[in-house]
Amino acid sequence: MGKVYLTGAGPGDIELLTLKAARVIKKADIIIYDRLANPEILNMCKDGCEFIYVGKEDGKHILPQNEINEVIYKSALKSGIVVRLKGGDPFVFGRGGEEGAYLRERGIEFEVIPGITSAISVPAYAGIPVTHRGISVSFRVVTGHEAPNKEVSQIPWQNFKTDDTIVFLMGLHNLDKIANKLIEIGKPKDFPVAVISRGTTKDQKTVVGTLQDIYEKAKDLPTPALIVVGKVVNLRDELNWFER
Repeated sequence: MGKVYLTGAGPGDIELLTLKAARVIKKADIIIYDRLANPEILNMCKDGCEFIYVGKEDGKHILPQNEINEVIYKSALKSGIVVRLKGGDPFVFGRGGEEGAYLRERGIEFEVIPGITSAISVPAYAGIPVTHRGISVSFRVVTGHEAPNKEVSQIPWQNFKTDDTIVFLMGLHNLDKIANKLIEIGKPKDFPVAVISRGTTKDQKTVVGTLQDIYEKAKDLPTPALIVVGKVVNLRDELNWFER
């Protein structure tokens, strides 16, 4: 049987791929990749490498997660090196833990190659540090894919009252609900917010506003997009290096 590498592709900029990920990708016999992995990475592969696309988009899934697990497993049965290539980091809302558990239950060897998560790299490319002395001593990373008005939510909204910085991944379609929920729990309406679309790529675009107006300002941005809530957003004017 083969070995599976649950591999982080980073946030988009191909130069943010790790050396270890690049080394394994160049040796791969099969690459199973998602929508957020930079497609230029596939050009690094050896001749004869098999590509399997299992990308997910809001409301459009090529395969459900249970079938993706099975694709990875069956690919490993062919022997050789299997790379499961995921945008960002496989263990940060990447379902990598589920895939690893599925493989372990079936006796398949796997290894995790962490990737640079968009939660810190995309704000950095927008000139927004998630922590900053005197402004933010902590940050929280939250899925934005779960609607705040969901009947049973796993998101502890009340705990966000005193958070310095909150980063929401995959939350553009729920931006209005997220902003209203944060106001509801006590965040000021004029609290700074930034939405960063297609971060770390040449198509990056950042919109800055407040909890009260960010939805109208950013609702038409293309995905993937990331939301940063916190006073660190105000540092963008000084630290915005990439878009300049």
